[in-house]
Amino acid sequence: MDVELQILKHLARDAQPTVALVDEYCAEYKDLFKEVRNYECFKYLHLGIISPIKRKSLPEIAKVVSINSAQSLHHFIANSDCLFRKVTEEGDLPKH
Repeated sequence: MDVELQILKHLARDAQPTVALVDEYCAEYKDLFKEVRNYECFKYLHLGIISPIKRKSLPEIAKVVSINSAQSLHHFIANSDCLFRKVTEEGDLPKH
């Protein structure tokens, strides 16, 4: 089943792959995310940070990772304080 149909039917789906390095690194944190969209934003931000773009702004990152709008990245950052609090409270950071 294609991703668009899964989204329309609100079915669980796997996160879209990015580059192997980012996918492998972010996989360690996957269990922290209840929704695949948040996990994808997490991966896209990492991909944007290591990309060769000069300005690491959300609109520029959105362009380089080929998403339509930076709004989803903005919402992820604006609403993720509880995620980061959970990581620091549990002390459950992966060892790299």
